[in-house]
Amino acid sequence: MSVITNARRLLLAWFDARSITGDDGQPRRIDWLRQVPFFAIHAGCLAVFWVGASGIAVITAVVLYAVRMFAITGFYHRYFSHRAFRAGRGVQFFFAVVGASAAQRGPLWWASHHRHHHVHADEAEDSHSALRHGLAWSHLGWFMARENFAPRDKLVTSLARYPELRFIDRWDSAVPLLLVLALWVAGALAARIAPGLGTSGAQLVTWGFCISTVALYHATFSINSLAHRFGSRRYATRDASRNNAWLALATFGEGWHNNHHHYPVAARQGFYWWEVDLTYYGLRLLAALGLIDQLNPVPAHVRDGAPRTQGDSPRNR
Repeated sequence: MSVITNARRLLLAWFDARSITGDDGQPRRIDWLRQVPFFAIHAGCLAVFWVGASGIAVITAVVLYAVRMFAITGFYHRYFSHRAFRAGRGVQFFFAVVGASAAQRGPLWWASHHRHHHVHADEAEDSHSALRHGLAWSHLGWFMARENFAPRDKLVTSLARYPELRFIDRWDSAVPLLLVLALWVAGALAARIAPGLGTSGAQLVTWGFCISTVALYHATFSINSLAHRFGSRRYATRDASRNNAWLALATFGEGWHNNHHHYPVAARQGFYWWEVDLTYYGLRLLAALGLIDQLNPVPAHVRDGAPRTQGDSPRNR
């Protein structure tokens, strides 16, 4: 019976987002069993030395990086976390699924922890403050901790009324698994039907999922860690957020982080025309197509007011 119980716990730890909580007296303890898939995806990148590369594999990796990055930044972040625009139920479900394929957990989990971050930004209660807990913890450790495994339900009650979002959130691991299967099948079919493409199922999984997903991981994680330590501060926010153009390019606009903390509900984070914000451009396109509407603007008095004051930082508070 103990073998069956342990096997059940193993499966739940990997697939059921509500099977582990932080109520065991060790809230910051990392459940390494639950992290096996995360490290396996990283290890899968090494398969590139066996499967090689092809044009179709690299294009697949780039496209899946871009599509999933947009789903994370445009919907997990700006829509689910901040309600920066309005979307119908079908559109929100579609992008919840695409976002879940990035293997960064479900939309309720993502939005609830991000809202918690904004309430306690760079305070001791902030789960991923680089200022309070160090770069490594803010980049990786925090989401592995048992206290942060489950969604903070009280912060996302309006989203939790949708059963399809609750389902995706609880069984979020199923979506990237389906993506892996689809890539394998596509690669195997390509190898048989169009061998000139030089690809295979293993190659498309390695590039289209493992390499692309790991790049997504560390680009988005860098906003928690690097964007609160490196860059410039235009606004005197109560946290340590910074604007970083390099991070903005890698994350489709999320690197304008001091702008974002100054006015979190805006659909755009690059407040000025020279601040490239690819996510916002994508949202404008969806709005033009009639798929979303009511994008929250940045009022001129918000954008042009509250300049940075000398020495303004949480360190000085």
